[in-house]
Amino acid sequence: MSKEFEIVREFETDASPEEVWQAVTTGTAAWLWPMEYEPREGGAAPFGGTITVWEPGKRLTARVEDVDGISQQTLNQLDHLIEPREGGGSWVRYVHSGIFVDDWDNQYDGAAKHNTFYIHTLGQYLRHFTGRGAVFSAADGPAAAGAPDALETAGRALGLADDAPAGTAVRVDLPGVGPVDAVVDYRDPYFIGLRTDTAMYRFFGRNHFGATVGVSVHDFAPGADAERTGQAWRTWLDGVYA
Repeated sequence: MSKEFEIVREFETDASPEEVWQAVTTGTAAWLWPMEYEPREGGAAPFGGTITVWEPGKRLTARVEDVDGISQQTLNQLDHLIEPREGGGSWVRYVHSGIFVDDWDNQYDGAAKHNTFYIHTLGQYLRHFTGRGAVFSAADGPAAAGAPDALETAGRALGLADDAPAGTAVRVDLPGVGPVDAVVDYRDPYFIGLRTDTAMYRFFGRNHFGATVGVSVHDFAPGADAERTGQAWRTWLDGVYA
């Protein structure tokens, strides 16, 4: 049965409204994945969408009807409201809304948890890498990465203790990079976030949502190579779940 949903996330940042605007319009590879917006009201938005509000530095709203490739969703809308904060910085309100048409509770649960992680990553970008472009790469694990404990397996393979919370400083051996110092910037049963001086690594426990564990990398280092990084992580995932 079709049913509407709305997911709201709000946060404050020391980044200016202009810096937040850049991040959510032209800098998405640095915290989400590469996307393009035609910079005008009525312009093209990702996934076949349309921009319904385009107010630079203030508000971006994009809407998709009959979402391509997703039979369980007939409407998807993303709204970003950005306001200057007294004393500097910004207040950001993000609303993801739409209509799910099948398995509503599970669809909503997965979307809510993913949105929390995405917006956290946006906040990390604005705090640590504002204004820097990134090379994005991603990899998904094999079928065995869909096991109930697959994300925990990935964490252990990284050298993380099961009880290492967000804020923990760690030394990890990253595919294609080698041993580096990092910070666990996010940790719950569904996601792991690692941040180094030059990159953010996001681990998605999509094994909890009917898929497999995946990794995305937002690499700010000079000379970063998306293809090489993606292949290194695919090889790593295949080895972890062999």
